[in-house]
Order: sequence, then C-alpha cells, then structure tokens
Amino acid sequence: MIQEILIPASVIGSLGLLFGVGLAYASKKFEVKVDERVAAVREALPGANCGGCGQTGCDGFAEGVVAGTCPVNGCPVGGTELVERLSEILGVKVDMADIKVARVMCAGTYSNCLNKFEYSGIRDCTAAANLYGGPSACSYGCVGLGNCARACPFGAIVMENGLARVIESKCTACTKCVAACPKKIIKMVSNSKEYTVKCSSLDKGGLVRKNCSVGCIGCGKCSKVCPTGTITLHGTLAEIIPDGCTNCGECIKVCPTKSIQRNRCGYVVNVD
Repeated sequence: MIQEILIPASVIGSLGLLFGVGLAYASKKFEVKVDERVAAVREALPGANCGGCGQTGCDGFAEGVVAGTCPVNGCPVGGTELVERLSEILGVKVDMADIKVARVMCAGTYSNCLNKFEYSGIRDCTAAANLYGGPSACSYGCVGLGNCARACPFGAIVMENGLARVIESKCTACTKCVAACPKKIIKMVSNSKEYTVKCSSLDKGGLVRKNCSVGCIGCGKCSKVCPTGTITLHGTLAEIIPDGCTNCGECIKVCPTKSIQRNRCGYVVNVD
C-alpha cells in the first residue's frame, strides 16, 4: 500500500523537478534584456496615461523614449521639469526651444480696455460672447470670465483684472485652454520666444485706439525695425513669425501702444 503511494509521488516529484529545471533554463536562455532606464523613465512620468504623447500610456511612452522612437519632450503633462529629468536619465541634451506653452494674445484688462455694457449673466465666456460679442468694447479680446482657467487641469491660468494670464512654468501644452476660449485668442508658442503681440484685433487703428489703449493699431513700426524681417502685418494686426524671432527686442522699443510685450514664465516684463 505504501509503495503504491510512494511510487506515483516520486514520479510526480521527479517530473516537477525536471520541469522546474527546464523552465529555469528556458528563462535564462530566452531572457529578454530590459533596459533599466525604462523603469527609471516610467517612475519619473506623471502617470496620467492620457495618451497625449501618442502612445497607449506611460509604459509605452517610457519604452519609446528609451528606444528613441518618442521625443524626450513628448509628454504634454510633465512640462519642462520632466524634460530636464528625462534628459538626465538618458544622458541627452534637449533643446528647450521645442517646448510649447499657451499664450493669451490679448492685453486688454478692465483698466485699459473699455466695456460696451455691464454683463450680469452666468460666469461663462461662451455665454457672454454670444451676447453682442461680449461686454468688452473690443470684439476680439478676452471675455475675462475664466473658461480657460477652469479648463486648465494644472492651475496654469489665472484671471487678473478681467484678463487671463498663463503661468508658463506650469503650462504643460495640453491645449485644453485653447479649446475652451470662444474668442480663439490663446495660441501655442515656443517658450523660448519672449516677445509677443498681445492683441488679436483686426479693427482699423482708429477704432482700436478708441476701445483699447494697448491694442495694435497696425502702424508697422515694429516691422520696419525688425532686423530679421520676421514681423508682418495681417491686415492691421502685427504678427511675429516665431521661427525667425531672435528675441532682440527692437520691436518693443518702437511700439507706440505697448501691445508688444515681453514674457518670461507668464509674467510681463516691463521694458523702458
């Protein structure tokens, strides 16, 4: 009776040992080497798994970054701090000029832009804009009721004196604010470009000057002094072509209405 139990148990135990040795050998023989940097990159990522990088999630992005198929600055959530961290892990240098940030192309606050009526409806930019273009005398300007700020999941937009301001150090280029703005005056630009025409009005200069003291009047002085020829007039609105701008600052010196402003991390820098 004991032999009838021992023999099958021995056979099963031997087979188990044999299979165990075989599996151990196979795991070593066919082991797929995993780059330790993948785990380091994955740990540094914010873990949003939003797919904004073009991959199925953070795991795919981490593998792609290490493999070189995804750009180091491809995560729209991590911002510049993540890019710097990944650059350290991978031992590469990334051109921070490729980092995009949102920028509000308007400088019309309650203090320098007139209102054509007092709005007392719901605090929603779209609803206000549907009422005669909004309360601002400039039909192209910021409505100022904070749709963009509410849409930003990273707290990178604040409302100051009726005007949205982007804190560029917090901006992750998710573009949610761009979609939320009914006036379409929030643009994505390179954070290395310090000078911006903070106006979107296509009205003639006389009307712009009447409604807003910091609006572009289309005088063309900035275009004439630009040494690289990268400022053009779109109708009566000056536009700086980002690819050619060298941040020389000559344009801001001659702008009579101060509609060209210098930004660093979302703050306007006063230039004498």
